[in-house]
Amino acid sequence: MEKRVVITGVGVISPVGMGKDEFWNALLSGKNGIGPITHFDATEYGARIAGEVKDFDPAAFGIDKKEARHMDPSTQYAVAAAKLALEDSKMNLDEEDRDRIGTIVGTGIGGMETLHNLYKGLFAKGPSRVNPFVVPKMIANMASGQVSITFGLKGHCASVVTACATGANSIGDAFRMIQRGELDAAVAGGTEAAVSPGAVAGFAAMKALSTRNDDPAHASRPFDKDRDGFVMGEGAGIVVLEELEHAKKRGAHIYCEISGYGSNADAYHITAPGPDGIQQSKCIELAIKDAGLLPNDVDYVNAHGTSTHLNDLNETKAVSRVFGDHAKALLMSSTKSMTGHLLGAAGAVEAIVCALTIETGKVHPTINLAEVDDELKEFGLNYVPNEAVDADVNVAISNSFGFGGHNATLLFRKYVD
Repeated sequence: MEKRVVITGVGVISPVGMGKDEFWNALLSGKNGIGPITHFDATEYGARIAGEVKDFDPAAFGIDKKEARHMDPSTQYAVAAAKLALEDSKMNLDEEDRDRIGTIVGTGIGGMETLHNLYKGLFAKGPSRVNPFVVPKMIANMASGQVSITFGLKGHCASVVTACATGANSIGDAFRMIQRGELDAAVAGGTEAAVSPGAVAGFAAMKALSTRNDDPAHASRPFDKDRDGFVMGEGAGIVVLEELEHAKKRGAHIYCEISGYGSNADAYHITAPGPDGIQQSKCIELAIKDAGLLPNDVDYVNAHGTSTHLNDLNETKAVSRVFGDHAKALLMSSTKSMTGHLLGAAGAVEAIVCALTIETGKVHPTINLAEVDDELKEFGLNYVPNEAVDADVNVAISNSFGFGGHNATLLFRKYVD
């Protein structure tokens, strides 16, 4: 018999705030997290804005200076978010069987800043001056490895890499392992720190990024007719997942139940989504069916909502196809309108949004939505423009779609014993 799985802890490092309360209050107020890039001199770049994490101090999260020097920022963010999530869960790890607690933390790109600095030093000073910690600092699996090491979690430990679907796939994979009885609990999510010269230049060369450099507050504008690309972001989102009886036994606070997971592939193109969002709609259907629900049971969709033409159009088509007449009754908003696109961390941060939406009965807005794009108007979806709304959300889904055709949808429902 499949086990039920619940979320009992959440941790966020994001461009609009660190920690659950700061993050959630910022989203509900429609706070913009986008500004000029400060991590490097972006003067000559076509895109000079990003959603950067502000005032991050590793020491505030128990990472000492020596250890911090051996961690890429993406790994630092993961450890910090995991600490916040575990503290929020109030789980006493000394009373747990650590062999039954897993760690699945992914990243879309990994140690991009470390890689940049490696080659910068290599070309300037030669191979004899390369730091011996550069490889373990750079490799993508070190986010999960360092979280496991830091908190002594000895169960299944892995790092998912599925581009912008990474965070959602990580949570989905952890959900499956607990559901099958292989783990009692898991720390799961995604992290990213790719606001660095190579990544920004690469995405800009693809013409994927917004160049609204003189107006960063209004640059990320999903579904709006004047959008001109996505805005890069950084941060981490981590959840503590537990088997229901395990959580109840220790008296844990339960945010919601995760009861559906869909994952498939477009098998179409390395960057463009499949035509008309057909595979995306199938992915959503998989999650709903997995939960034993019907489309009309869903109240809220946290959109992938990147602020690009193809994503916004195809996701709108996918949602409309799955939900039919019910689509117009849904509330659907984009977190990326405020945080920018956190790449490998996005799906995990947006899963936390779903948990907090169910918990609080509030849906955050899609900011900067002045006028819905003409191609989208005919579908009549409610993208929750510019102002948060109160809503009794019993079932929420989160969509994440990544380069390479990776699709993932998570379904969350209000916990009922």
